[in-house]
Amino acid sequence: MNRDTCKKQILLHACCAVCTAGVYYQLKDNFNLTFFWYNPNIFPKAEHDRRLTELLNFCDKLNIKIIVGDYDWEEEHRYWRKIIKGLEKEPERGKRCKICYQMRLEATAIVAAQSNNHHAGGFDCFGAELSISPHKDAELINKIGSEVEQKVHSTRQSLAQNAGQRIKYLPSNFKKNGGFQKSSEISKKHKLYRQNYCGCEYSRR
Repeated sequence: MNRDTCKKQILLHACCAVCTAGVYYQLKDNFNLTFFWYNPNIFPKAEHDRRLTELLNFCDKLNIKIIVGDYDWEEEHRYWRKIIKGLEKEPERGKRCKICYQMRLEATAIVAAQSNNHHAGGFDCFGAELSISPHKDAELINKIGSEVEQKVHSTRQSLAQNAGQRIKYLPSNFKKNGGFQKSSEISKKHKLYRQNYCGCEYSRR
């Protein structure tokens, strides 16, 4: 039996090439990884596109599977600004970030669940690489991820869409045990673009 067939299939939200590199090397021996790009929070569009291009080039270089969300950045960014309205002055790791985590984790879980409705042997779990950043609250991300798992499961049940298996959330804190430092080393080795702010216009300030 091929060793890879024994691994669990996971769909992981990706925010940039640097974080993806660090998480990929932590999980590749135990999971068949597919990354998912959906980041309408990233501002401006030129920065959004630059991070996406860098991520695609990295994944292509290492033959890593990736799904790119099919969305209009301007439309989705307007929606993002709408749902965080009133929280523009929140510090990083604050209430605005909580909404941002949830928006992207929900999108990831939905894509994984929809895939399983149409394909046998699909994703076993979903997650996000966000916790590798020292600026991200891993405990909060995991709490939201567990809530999203239950929400998606309940929605599928109510719609009688039970063709695929239940998608479970993978709790993580990828920054532990030198995870962030390792991702920095890997990014330097591959000469990856390293941004100097999280993503949105408010973190850019």
